[in-house]
Amino acid sequence: QVQLVESGGGLVQPGGSLRLSCAASGFTFSTYVMSWYRQAPGKERELVATINIGGDSTSYADSVKGRFTIARDNAKNTVHLQMDNLRPEGPAVYYCSAYGLVLKQWFWGQGTQVTVSS
Repeated sequence: QVQLVESGGGLVQPGGSLRLSCAASGFTFSTYVMSWYRQAPGKERELVATINIGGDSTSYADSVKGRFTIARDNAKNTVHLQMDNLRPEGPAVYYCSAYGLVLKQWFWGQGTQVTVSS
């Protein structure tokens, strides 16, 4: 049974930091590209950050470059998103996703909510 379980969300003040984690199980984690997406109420889901299967190549949305860092641990089947210098925004749900290059499969977690507000 495939599972992606996010954790680490919450309420944080502008300028603060949060570290999101995603624990994966039920598939061969090291063969999947991992990404974080976010979705605010009434808006489309947007790609935040992606990391390749080896963990040595990353990409970020322009809005988070220099502030967010994605990293993975293939030995522990986890992917993290370190978010620093958070900007004041309304609530958004952050989703962990996995994409299998061979089988062209997508897996999604249930999300964790992040709110940046004073």
